[in-house]
Amino acid sequence: MGQRDSRVDEYIEQAAEFARPVLGHLRNLVHAACPQVEEALKWKCPHFSYKGMLCHMAAFKSHCAFGFWHGAVRELLDGEKSNEAMGQLGRITSLADLPKDAVLTRYIKQAAKLNEDGVKSPRNPKSPPKKLKMPDSMTNVLRKNKLALANFKAMSPSHQKEYVEWIAEARREEAVSKRLGTMLQWLAEGKTRNWKYDSRLTRGGPS
Repeated sequence: MGQRDSRVDEYIEQAAEFARPVLGHLRNLVHAACPQVEEALKWKCPHFSYKGMLCHMAAFKSHCAFGFWHGAVRELLDGEKSNEAMGQLGRITSLADLPKDAVLTRYIKQAAKLNEDGVKSPRNPKSPPKKLKMPDSMTNVLRKNKLALANFKAMSPSHQKEYVEWIAEARREEAVSKRLGTMLQWLAEGKTRNWKYDSRLTRGGPS
């Protein structure tokens, strides 16, 4: 039988109300599809392993995320043409955003079989990063703050993208202004968009 970790129970209990049923459902699906799976809290998020890392889930302020570790399974998800499975499931805000149980179960079992057979994850071919299209409002405020701009440019493309998407998601002028102010403060301190989930910072990095 598999092993459940009480820290995952606590993680789910402390998540936002909308996230609890999503996380609980994903957790139960993983255990049903792979009864020998073991849980652990890694990088402050629930991870599931069976003869190696299997999958993981996380709850954020307004959405949840779920993904697989094995590259072959990720490629299958990315290549899925139906609406039942898109990429690494994208932004999950409710149970309705999840693929059908049978679809997820199939991919969980596939990931477990790959680990069981010792199949190595295929390497992703490197491709040139796409140029980020920043909102004009973000470009304008960064031009006026040299420190924030320098720290933004020094960040990895993925961290830059997180800020760009966060600002672009805001629709109301008030929300945009508030996020821009927060962004400038965090960038001036060298913080990424999701710095609160970065153990290196929360244990003694920039405050």
